Amino acid sequence: MSKVCAFIANGFEEVECLSVVDILRRANVDVRMLSVTDQLEITGSHGIRVIADGYLSGTDFSDCDLLFLPGGVPGVPNLAASEPLADLLRQFAREGRRISAICAAPSLLGDLGLLEGVTCTCYPGWESHLKGANVTGTGVVTDGPFTTARGMGFGVDLGLELVSILVSPETAQTIKKGIQHPDA
Repeated sequence: MSKVCAFIANGFEEVECLSVVDILRRANVDVRMLSVTDQLEITGSHGIRVIADGYLSGTDFSDCDLLFLPGGVPGVPNLAASEPLADLLRQFAREGRRISAICAAPSLLGDLGLLEGVTCTCYPGWESHLKGANVTGTGVVTDGPFTTARGMGFGVDLGLELVSILVSPETAQTIKKGIQHPDA
């Protein structure tokens, strides 16, 4: 079974995070939502409170298949303020392990210099952070170990893309039909 760690901080975009987590869990992916703070209760950018499954601090990532970063403001700046998260992202990139980010969150990867030469996407207005990347306006893009999405409207599609990669395209298609996706 694949394992994904989704990182949340106060101000995260709730739908971007929870739609991806939901789709992955429908595919029986082991998803843990981890707080980058010392609190388990995290409040999203629209006032929705979520209880994280655990903390970034003290978690073993040796068997983690993918790190996921939701967008949102001030969620993304709050994630960016976590040096342990930055170190983990650098390690995954160095090892060629999978990382996914949506909306403004690809800016974290760009600011860390991890997207050099990578084709990716982000929320309009955050492109200047994607240093050296080939930025497209596509909804969801996978290039090597990086999968990025433009914004909340593509949360379900991002989840389906990750299921296709981590589990199988057939499982992604089954979920797509089951949730009544318009392109099923």
